[in-house]
Amino acid sequence: MTDRFDVVIIGGGIAGAGAGYELARAGKKVVLLERESQPGYHTTGRSAALFSETYGNAPIRALTVASRDFLMNPPAGFASVPILTPRGALHIGSTAQSAELDAKFADMRKLVPTVKRLGAAETQALMPILKPEAVSGGALSEPDAMDIEVHALHNGFLRGMTAAGGRMITDAEVTGITRTGADWQVKSSKGVFVAPVVINAAGAWSDVVAGMAGVKPVGLKPKRRTAVTFDPPNGVDIHAWPMVIDADEQWYFKPDAGRILLSPCDETDSDPTDAQPDEMDIAIAVDRLETVSNLQVRRLAAKWAGLRSFVDDRTVVCGFDAEKPGFFWLSAQGGYGIQTSAAMARVAGALAQGHGLPQDVADLGVTETDLSPARLR
Repeated sequence: MTDRFDVVIIGGGIAGAGAGYELARAGKKVVLLERESQPGYHTTGRSAALFSETYGNAPIRALTVASRDFLMNPPAGFASVPILTPRGALHIGSTAQSAELDAKFADMRKLVPTVKRLGAAETQALMPILKPEAVSGGALSEPDAMDIEVHALHNGFLRGMTAAGGRMITDAEVTGITRTGADWQVKSSKGVFVAPVVINAAGAWSDVVAGMAGVKPVGLKPKRRTAVTFDPPNGVDIHAWPMVIDADEQWYFKPDAGRILLSPCDETDSDPTDAQPDEMDIAIAVDRLETVSNLQVRRLAAKWAGLRSFVDDRTVVCGFDAEKPGFFWLSAQGGYGIQTSAAMARVAGALAQGHGLPQDVADLGVTETDLSPARLR
């Protein structure tokens, strides 16, 4: 079977789903190929699920800000539940981390004026379970950080894509990509798909997919991150707790479906794979938590790991490859793919059609050069 399309998207995670949504709604004939039996299995479904306009470098923060309106007010029928719900975040530090908190405060306030600098006593009053020495340098309060309903967001993009005429095919492992004239032929376990544009949204496998097409890699570096959940102390109501983050990003914890989600913020180099948690990383996470708080982890309810894929400057790669016409990169979302998804969907949709950046994104200081794969060559 050989089918012809305007765009073939490889990868059904949040990046590919968002691009498919925008392109299908723009009238393009789109097919999305997902290797697994369910889209979003590897990274999208393993996210910490926090919307934070202070997280990431300057382009990432701008893309997050540009995503807020869509995530707060998605189109009618996009999702049956709110995408964003209140959570808040507290970035804490010891006396030794006080200067670092001051510097972060100045930087965060450039885009998020609601961030507040708190003293030690105020921080302790907000989160009494934290040990006094852990918050002796105070904290940064980010009241507008929110939980993201990742499943509803991801499925909203996929449903919107198919409602607009796009196709999603699962269990479709790509086995070869060749350029023939003005078209790409994408061979898969579900047939051959032909289009002038191929979007490489394969997550940690993006350099592998590029290699199939004879395209130079961008230097993608998958990093494993571990997370666990455990029950809160008996009688303690955690539902209104903020996400609590170490100033040096050595750990974080937050409420999650009635339990506490904890991560050591590890970034362990990994091959593209179905990442699994390492027992040492779990032990490190528990030790860090019990060092800064009065919480004790007596039994794990769940444990998992996911891959966050970066390039050297830790900014997403989005744009056509300069050396291979029609080959479009949409990779290296790192840990920011969910919170930037709405803006990145619009950016990818625009650039893949040969248009410029959406004006609101450009007005926030993001340029095509910031995102282009050419910056990495």
